[in-house]
Amino acid sequence: MLTIDLDVIRLTLHVLAATIWVGGQIVLAALAGPLRRADPAALAPVARAYAWVAWPAFVVLILTGGWMLADISQAGEAGEALQATLTIKLLLVALSGIGAGLHTLVKTPALKGIWAAVGLGSALVVVLLGVSIVEA
Repeated sequence: MLTIDLDVIRLTLHVLAATIWVGGQIVLAALAGPLRRADPAALAPVARAYAWVAWPAFVVLILTGGWMLADISQAGEAGEALQATLTIKLLLVALSGIGAGLHTLVKTPALKGIWAAVGLGSALVVVLLGVSIVEA
């Protein structure tokens, strides 16, 4: 059996948190229309319930991502391509959080849609970059 060490646990927490953050946004986007059609008031409590899980997951992403970044920096493993990918990934993580946060704060449906798309779109690119880092 392969070793389960602190690095494996950290990466597992990171992947689980990403699953909640990104997957939850996809599920909520898929449910938004049917919930609104069934009962216009139904979406808000579902979104609030998701937020109680999503935002702690986002914090776990930040903490485990920072921890992995510190390990890469200390080991001197960050080549130029990796540094560029990590920089873009960090900016998009911030954009994902900002997009999701603004989505909850704005009132008009158009702005809610725009910020939801920004949050989810940037999160999906973050996943792509994360996989490219693991595969490098």
